[in-house]
Amino acid sequence: MTNDNRKTAAMDGNEAAAHVAYAFTEVSAIYPITPSSPMAEKTDEWSAAGRKNIFGHTVRLIEMQSEAGAIGAVHGAIEAGALASSFTSSQGLMLMIPTMLRISGTRQPAVLHVASRTVGTHAMSIFGDHSDVMNCRGTGWAMLSSGSVQEVMDLSAAAHLSAVKGRIPFMHFFDGFRTSHEIQKIKVFDYETLAGLLDYEALDKYRDTSLNPDHPTLRCTVQNPDVYFQIREANNPFYDALPGIVESYMANINALTGEDYHLFNYYGAADAERVVIAMGSVSGTIRDTVDFLNAKGEKTGYLQVHLFRPFSAGHFLAAMPSTVKKVAVLDRCKEHGSSGEPLYLDVRAAWYGRENAPFIAGGRYGLASKDIYPSQIKAVFDNLLLNEPKNNFTIGINDDVTHLSLPCGEDINPEPEGLISCKFWGLGSDGTVGANKNSIKIISEHTGMFTQAYFEYDTKKSFGITKSHLRFGKNPIRGTHLVKCADFAACHNQSYIYKYDIVSEIKDGGSFLLNCSWSADELSSRLPARVKRDIARKKIKLYIIDGAAIARRLELGGFFNMVLQAAFFKAAEIIPIEEAASYMKDAVKKTYSKKGGDVINRNMAAVDAGIENITAVTVPDEWASAVEEKTEEVPLPDFIKNILLPLNNQKGDELPVSAFTGYEDGTMPLGTSAYEKRGIASELPEWDGEKCTQCNLCSYVCPHGVIRPYLLDESELSHAPASFKTVRAKGKKAERYNYSLQFSSLDCASCALCESVCASKAIAMKRAGDVDYRSENWEYGLAVSYKDVFPLSTVKGSQFVPPLLEFSGACAGCGETPYAKLMTQLFGDRVYWANGTGCSQAWAGAMPSIPYTQNKDGEGPAWSNSLFENNAEFGLGMALASKQTRAAVKAAVESLLPLLDTQSDAESRSAECAAAWLEAFDDFILSKKTGKALLAALKA
Repeated sequence: MTNDNRKTAAMDGNEAAAHVAYAFTEVSAIYPITPSSPMAEKTDEWSAAGRKNIFGHTVRLIEMQSEAGAIGAVHGAIEAGALASSFTSSQGLMLMIPTMLRISGTRQPAVLHVASRTVGTHAMSIFGDHSDVMNCRGTGWAMLSSGSVQEVMDLSAAAHLSAVKGRIPFMHFFDGFRTSHEIQKIKVFDYETLAGLLDYEALDKYRDTSLNPDHPTLRCTVQNPDVYFQIREANNPFYDALPGIVESYMANINALTGEDYHLFNYYGAADAERVVIAMGSVSGTIRDTVDFLNAKGEKTGYLQVHLFRPFSAGHFLAAMPSTVKKVAVLDRCKEHGSSGEPLYLDVRAAWYGRENAPFIAGGRYGLASKDIYPSQIKAVFDNLLLNEPKNNFTIGINDDVTHLSLPCGEDINPEPEGLISCKFWGLGSDGTVGANKNSIKIISEHTGMFTQAYFEYDTKKSFGITKSHLRFGKNPIRGTHLVKCADFAACHNQSYIYKYDIVSEIKDGGSFLLNCSWSADELSSRLPARVKRDIARKKIKLYIIDGAAIARRLELGGFFNMVLQAAFFKAAEIIPIEEAASYMKDAVKKTYSKKGGDVINRNMAAVDAGIENITAVTVPDEWASAVEEKTEEVPLPDFIKNILLPLNNQKGDELPVSAFTGYEDGTMPLGTSAYEKRGIASELPEWDGEKCTQCNLCSYVCPHGVIRPYLLDESELSHAPASFKTVRAKGKKAERYNYSLQFSSLDCASCALCESVCASKAIAMKRAGDVDYRSENWEYGLAVSYKDVFPLSTVKGSQFVPPLLEFSGACAGCGETPYAKLMTQLFGDRVYWANGTGCSQAWAGAMPSIPYTQNKDGEGPAWSNSLFENNAEFGLGMALASKQTRAAVKAAVESLLPLLDTQSDAESRSAECAAAWLEAFDDFILSKKTGKALLAALKA
């Protein structure tokens, strides 16, 4: 990159794409969808701030009602002569397909930037693969792939420039999250440079042929069989010319930057006999593996695909070494029923009928951001050594059902010399990710080192686990796999130390920072034996800090991210700590500038406190031989034991395909969240029964269903545990009962809504360790029978009904879940739930934690989800089906009545019950009671 004089900046792939897109865009129609939303957000932000594009104008932006609306607006803008773009992913892209075909049919230079993401099938996934873009390969759009943040910056320009010159719409795509959210230090184009690359003659020609009432035309007619076919074929020359146009612009970019972009980039031995072909973010990992193998004397290579559509067989074959004998093509998608995946089929077609064509195997990898390691890429190359290599293979999973997966040998770690790898385990919304974004930018801007930051999330809306993967060093960082061998690791929530295998991933002699409320002297009794053994045997340097206590002292609530960021810089010794403190405080001023001086000062103090309060722990020798304590095994349902627990323990990658036999269609059992018991609360509510007015508002507003009121009769009271608190129930109808409030402390999220809504101050939030909660009391409360004392139509009465929504992954203080929970208390035993995609999907359907559950009779919400845009229609279909089914049952009962012998007691009883049910058919409450009576009579 010796010719590249561009400025450097740390940014992620989304910002890189948005930066270039803004330069060439006049109209942008958006509808945000994860993980492409930041591109739209940046465009919106820059437009609002008056930023100018290369034409000296501010982009005109509009947010539409859906992705279908967004691409419709783009179509309109591009027809009327403006350069238009949008950003999308996954199902959002699918909704655009009908209009995309229209745009390509009229050969308009629209550009879509896609953070490629899994298309929802048996389940939704917010994570990345190529299933969305591969569903678009027949739309007539050119498809350009980037594999790194730097490539996103550079090839975004190639997409916009080629679209104008070639008059073909372009889809520029890169892997969702892995590239869209990965932060790298990259070289950034200035707008003056980009303006100099544009073909203004081609732009003028496009504008001259756009719709204009001054020279009116009509497009998109209705055509008959006599001409439609011919007109489609008449577009061939434009697609034939497009690869040359893209290659030409890549050459221009190469001349400016010193890069070496081509439609197909080959890397590896000039005389390679085995070559892997792929596209996207896996490219860096494959290159590292090729270097590793070739250093051992093997002859391997890698071909990265940039221009996937139009697929130029001539450019492809010219890029391949003539010595190749065997090829493996990796696709990041799965097409059921096909003889192979898209890229594999194109590669086979390119070599079809040619002499000395190599053996070609196809395989799948990385669906829904399944991580890919060098050892798995080595397995692909090893497969090609076999006399009969496996075709249609998979890597990264254990397929013990159809036996398509390749065996993976020992781990290899071909990282550049001097690379420092760090891994941070955080709790969703605790600020860990934000702090690490600041850290990597500080390191990037002030050390001259190459940097990489990637952030791994689970599917919960909040309070899920986050893992931050940071790498930095003096050499370029290509590998995009997760950190599994860390020089430094940090655990920001002490409960994790019992659940997850954190310390085993630290290198010998590495460092470990534990955020906990324990003193150094308490660690021997608090830490699990396996953790102590790893720390001692690997000679890990151990540090502790109580970030939560410091945050409370500084009145920062639960946000101790600045404390832990400072502790990291102190322990890791990357930058002199005085300098690091100065950089962190500068970041504090920038981050909290709008929140006032008090917030800034408290976070400044947090930086100092993090440096001053970190404690280096002397590790006792006896930890090396620590022995696990025996624990009693609790019987669990198969789903919990075989799926939920491994997934929640971050061992999901180890589950074989056979573990999901029976769940292939996405159907999951209800009530699994009750088995999680995450124990994430830093503060818990304490109840004073003497002050309590028994209004039940605390239960009513609780987002996670962790507060339950009960009425106990004398028998239930006499059998209750000694620590089960009760007071006499209030209200004339309840005088013979005792009242109790019970709390599930291990499911609480410390939102404090219960405290804020309690007018009598009967609930107060206390430090978790200071509140005595016992699981036996919660379990006993669940067995207390429901008393129909207060009207179901009142707040108080509704809360005695056990909710059929509990312990969701919603954010602390969620305003949505209390309404949904209340609906389950009012109607949960008979409700069809048509859920619209959004937050309610994230907290309700985050496998394996399903918070919807069933009552003691096995009844509960029948829940499903289609999309966001079709939610009303989806629910209407459910309603129609229910009406049809009920009508059929009613007709069956009506036809049964004349057949019953009223002289028989049993049949007479059935006739009475049938008549009662028919009379109550439309009564919401009575129909259920009469229906149960009819079923019992018929059964008898």
